[in-house]
Amino acid sequence: MPPLNDALDRLKMEPGSKRRSTKPFLAIFAGIAAVTAVTAFFAWPRGSDSRRLAQSSPGSTPSASAKESSSQAGASPPPPSAPAPPAGEVVLTVSGHIINRDRISLSPRFLGIVKWIGVRKGDAVTNGQVLVELDDAEQRAKLAQAAGQLTNAMVEVEKARLDHSRMTALRRAAVESEQSADDARLHLDSREATLKEITGVYELAKTYLDWTVIRSPINGVVLQKLVNAGELVVPQSFGGGGPSTALVELADPSDLQVEIDIGEADLSKVHLRQPCRVSPEAFPDHLYDGYVDEVSPEANRQKGTLLVKVRVLRPDAYLTPQLSAKVDFLSIRPGSELLTTP
Repeated sequence: MPPLNDALDRLKMEPGSKRRSTKPFLAIFAGIAAVTAVTAFFAWPRGSDSRRLAQSSPGSTPSASAKESSSQAGASPPPPSAPAPPAGEVVLTVSGHIINRDRISLSPRFLGIVKWIGVRKGDAVTNGQVLVELDDAEQRAKLAQAAGQLTNAMVEVEKARLDHSRMTALRRAAVESEQSADDARLHLDSREATLKEITGVYELAKTYLDWTVIRSPINGVVLQKLVNAGELVVPQSFGGGGPSTALVELADPSDLQVEIDIGEADLSKVHLRQPCRVSPEAFPDHLYDGYVDEVSPEANRQKGTLLVKVRVLRPDAYLTPQLSAKVDFLSIRPGSELLTTP
C-alpha cells in the first residue's frame, strides 16, 4: 500500500494555495463606484440649468411641470403683441413725386418793357447775377430831374445859412431887429426841410432805376423763362389775357423734396423727423438719405390721404423735379444723426 499513500500525498493542496485572490473583485467594485459617481455628477440639478431653460428659443414647448408651477403661482401669460421692427428696417414704402422745396417767381415792381433777358430755361444762375433788364429811359430822366432839384435845394440851404449868420451878427450889434433874426432862422429851417424832401425824391428815383435790373436772389437754376425782349410786363394783372406778371422762375436744385400721399391705414407708421431712403424710379440703383420734413395738418377727405413731404439730403443730378421716386420709411435708429436738419 505504500505506493497508494504516496499518490494521495501528491494530490493534497498546500494551505496557502487554497485561498482565492481578491484583486479582480476589488477592480470590479472600483469600476462600479466610478460609473456611479459620474452618473450622479451629471444628474445633480444646477442653477445654470434653469437659466438655460429660461433662455430657450420662443418656439420651444414648455414642460408640463413648468406649466403646473405657472398655474399654481397664478401668473397669467402676457398678451400677444407684434414684435418691434429692428432699427433701420423698412416699415412702409410709398411712391411720390420729386419737387423743389421752394420755387421763386421774379416779377417787376412797376410797368415796363423788357429790354434784355440773359438766361434760358435750364441755365444755372448765381446769387446777384443779372437776369433781366427793363427799359430805364424814364427812370433815368426822373433821376436826373431829382438830381437837379437836389442841387438847387442844397444851394438854397447854403444861402439861407449865410443869411442867418449875417442876421445873427447884426442883431448882436443892435442893427437889425429881433424879428428879422427870427425870420432868417425860420427861412433856414424851411430850406433844410425842403432839402430833406428832395433828397427823398432823388433816392426814390435812384431806387426805381435799380429796379430796372432784375437779379437772382439765390444760387439755382432757371425753371421757366416767361418773357422775351420787347414784351410789356406789370407787377400784377387782374383777369387773364393781360401783360405778363412774372419774368422767370427759379429754384435751388440742392433743396429737393418728395411729395407723397399717405393713406389713413399707414399714418401710424409715419412721423416728423423719421429717417427715410429715397430712390428715383428712373434710377433705382441710386439711393439717398432723407427725413420727414413736413406733415400736412389737414387730410384730403375725398382721397382719404394725408400729404407728407420728405426732404432729400445731398441730392444730385439724378433727382429730377416732377419725376417719380420711391420712399422707404425706416424705423428709428437709436442715436441716429439723420434726424437733424443739415
